[in-house]
Amino acid sequence: MFIDYVEIFIASGKGGDGAVAFRREKYVPRGGPSGGDGGRGGSVIIRANPASHTLIDFRFKHHFRAADGENGQGGRKTGRDGADLIIQVPPGTVIKTKSDRQVLADLQERDAEITVAAGGKGGWGNARFATPTRQAPKFARPGTPAESRHLILELKLIADVGLVGYPNSGKSTLISVVSNCRPKIADYPFTTLEPNLGLVRIDENRSFVVADIPGLIEGAHQGKGLGDKFLKHIERTGVLVHLIDLAEDNPMERYRKIRAELASYGAGLAEKPEIVVANKIDRPEAQENLSVFRKEMRGANRKVFAVSALQRKGIKELLYAISGLLFTPT
Repeated sequence: MFIDYVEIFIASGKGGDGAVAFRREKYVPRGGPSGGDGGRGGSVIIRANPASHTLIDFRFKHHFRAADGENGQGGRKTGRDGADLIIQVPPGTVIKTKSDRQVLADLQERDAEITVAAGGKGGWGNARFATPTRQAPKFARPGTPAESRHLILELKLIADVGLVGYPNSGKSTLISVVSNCRPKIADYPFTTLEPNLGLVRIDENRSFVVADIPGLIEGAHQGKGLGDKFLKHIERTGVLVHLIDLAEDNPMERYRKIRAELASYGAGLAEKPEIVVANKIDRPEAQENLSVFRKEMRGANRKVFAVSALQRKGIKELLYAISGLLFTPT
């Protein structure tokens, strides 16, 4: 199951209290204060772990607390610090406050981390407060309280290329052909219910990650169909590969509707470099539509790559075109 949005509650550890104690030793008639300091409370740290690919670990666990610091003891013994709590999330996770949706961090790099709740400081024992005029202080300082907050974790996939298009346009078949990804493939709309990632290797020096985004329909930016839940996953992509099912009627109209959804969603999706792919050219009706579609796309200043993902026709030329956009020096 692909989970890309969760709400959690986190709390750091409280600082340990300082101790009030006095030396009671044989042959030391005037023992002074010996209360030790409290230990530091544990902090809550969120760290990007590339071994994780979804937020499914948070499906049933929503509360996270770090350990409290131990109280100080006599004999100037300092309490043990509370252990930090490290929460592992996939790279690409955006951390926001629940109250005002303020972005605290966008963890895109491996092992990137943020402390979202600092542990409380340990209090001072009474030994700290001894002075020449106050030789037997009978008080200590308590540890500072823990920090707590409600957070939102939102995953946005990190991929070089995003496959977009109507449901059943052949995106899952294409990603299975060009990469190591093996998504569910069936001949009906909305086969893909969650994004899929695949690694495409051109040669020893060039490879890229492609994301298969569940099919979009008109009104997706308003939540229709699978909606804008998945549009966010192409925000980080460098290139969009727009698949058109050429066996369907009026492919140009379907192309325009998806482009309108990208523009309505915003976040710069409509401005990303785009490669238009006319898929399913192995079908007779697609061959009839291809020349008209290419003519219409020339008017939109778009080159069309005709492929059959099922029969693996035109795939090599398409991959080199994608690679050219990704790896062209700027």
